[in-house]
Amino acid sequence: MEVKDPIEMMKQEFNNYIVPKGWEAKIESLEDWNKFYQETVKDKESISRYWESWAEQIFWFKKWEKVLDDSNPPFYRWFVGGQTNLAYLCTDWQLQKGRKNKVAIIWEGEPVDEKGEPKEVRKLTYYDLWRESNRIAYFLKNRLGVKKGEVVTLYLPMVPELPLYMLALQRIGAGHSVVFSGFSAEALAIRAIDAGARIIITADGVWRRGKILNLKAIVDEAVKLCEKEGHKIEKVVVFRRVGNEVSWNPERDVWHHELLAEVPKNVVVECEKMGSDDTSFILYTSGTTGKPKGAQHSVGGYAVYLYATTKMIFDIKDDDIYWCTADIGWITGHSYIVYGPLMHGATEIMYEGALDYPDPSRWAAMIERYGVTIFYTAPTAIRMLMKYPEEIYLKHDTSTLRIAHSVGEPINPEAWRWYFRVFGKEKTCSSSTWWMTETGGIMTGHYPGRGKILPLKPGTNGPIIPGVTFAIVDDEGNPVPPGKRGYFVITSPWPGHLMTLWKDPKRYIEVYYGKYMHKGWWYYTGDFAMIDHDGWIWVLGRADDVIKVAGHRIGTLEVESAMVKHPAVAEAACVGKSDPIKGEIPLIYVTLKKGYEVSDELRDELRRHLRATIGPVVASDALITFVDALPKTRSGKIMRRLLRAVAEGKPLGDVSTLESEVAVEEAKKAYEIVKAALEKR
Repeated sequence: MEVKDPIEMMKQEFNNYIVPKGWEAKIESLEDWNKFYQETVKDKESISRYWESWAEQIFWFKKWEKVLDDSNPPFYRWFVGGQTNLAYLCTDWQLQKGRKNKVAIIWEGEPVDEKGEPKEVRKLTYYDLWRESNRIAYFLKNRLGVKKGEVVTLYLPMVPELPLYMLALQRIGAGHSVVFSGFSAEALAIRAIDAGARIIITADGVWRRGKILNLKAIVDEAVKLCEKEGHKIEKVVVFRRVGNEVSWNPERDVWHHELLAEVPKNVVVECEKMGSDDTSFILYTSGTTGKPKGAQHSVGGYAVYLYATTKMIFDIKDDDIYWCTADIGWITGHSYIVYGPLMHGATEIMYEGALDYPDPSRWAAMIERYGVTIFYTAPTAIRMLMKYPEEIYLKHDTSTLRIAHSVGEPINPEAWRWYFRVFGKEKTCSSSTWWMTETGGIMTGHYPGRGKILPLKPGTNGPIIPGVTFAIVDDEGNPVPPGKRGYFVITSPWPGHLMTLWKDPKRYIEVYYGKYMHKGWWYYTGDFAMIDHDGWIWVLGRADDVIKVAGHRIGTLEVESAMVKHPAVAEAACVGKSDPIKGEIPLIYVTLKKGYEVSDELRDELRRHLRATIGPVVASDALITFVDALPKTRSGKIMRRLLRAVAEGKPLGDVSTLESEVAVEEAKKAYEIVKAALEKR
């Protein structure tokens, strides 16, 4: 992993929100930061006091009796005895703060006219959010009989009705299970059955790269699969998004707009006073084997953690225009599109479609169109945009950006520099934040400060959040020195932590705490990381994203980062291929930038480049093959496990999140070329 010298940000006036009220600290240097951080974690009481300082800043129907109950680890409970409500914090509280007529959401649909301008734009104020979520809450409660504690499955695209339903369910004390609208019918059915949902909320269809995808048909198939397993879906509520023809069961299906028409516009549904450790939602994470894991989150601890981290990392002010490009079907969308920004009264962008439709400049054009000041996206999206000439982005004004972070996977230094320079104009606070579905919110990142601020480093994830302790350790749990790879563990509880796995507390302990049980209740992230001499964290990817070549452990991220430094390479994905002699050898799939052609000469040049940047251990045996596209999820993550399956000739497993099956077929053909070359050796 290449570690460059810190980049000093241009001086800008930011409010320093790392330090909550009640703490005396002015952070203008790395030394100031280290001193303050140590104060927040010097003992359990300091950690509790730090998070209590943040809890004091949000609305509570009833204050807590105890900040942290850690008597039954790892089932931690925060702000015990307190009562609040996520919907109240996002709507009612905002009206009380005078934001009734402030725009909360600017939604843009994917279709464009002949001039490239969006055909559909909707703007919802905080009053609109409050009124419409009240109306939805009314028919959910009184027409569909949704009760407090019930879980409703949401299978909706990126339309404002998705956060409206989430807020409505929180309002009446019900939980939601949002299933990404790119999932298959089988994946949807598995999640609906596990959640015990009797209602699914969906849409007729959605626009994706200029085409209509029929979501209702997928739900119909999922309902049949549920019935085969003895689980009945009683009602399917359908939002009319695109007006395509859909099949209809009048005994089960009901239109969203017809339900809404029966509800007066001025109806008010009183918010349930939710206990801090009540369940707010479940969100499923999936792997290559086994059933999906339902991460179960709280109300109070989750609210406090999101309020705090949104303030620390994004520094949202009343005149900011905030845009997180994630899909709400993932935790990033839950935390940093819906709950975190709305609790701060933000004006934010929601976009329905693909980042490169009708061309790769779509995002840059939207930043210019709305004067976006805070931007949050994925490294994979950044690398995809890097494939194209910079001129298509530079023709749009992105100078309004002052904060531009990334999330989802490690960002290689080259992609960070491109993002910082092309979109950020070398003046943004930019970092690769790290966190997980299970952590609830951001755990590492760079913080805007006042005057001289903390240094930025291309590719790093920055320091840990105050009030949280961590370690980088070996297999036995012993700390590793700076610059050496180890396992990333969190060694203290934090408010955003998942409560448990839905209906599976035993699996919760095994997955997240089993590896280092002998050391105490350490949360195992499953990621490799290292720290540098400043204490900055560099997450190197999943612990299983490691190739062992002739006894040498090589992180796939390191290989990929080296490859994209070559001027011809737009993206690279590295996986291990079993080898009877070496154990594994690197198999590298490469996409090229515009203007470069596939050739044996280029392949040899890339191998020489790899030798110069990583060394002969990798370069000598590396298999390099070219593809036009890498298999990715619809949220932009490269599906490396599919590439591993291709290389090993194994079943692909769950491909329900795959953006395009064409990319997998490409990978198969590319590997056959490599395989033929191997046989000639």
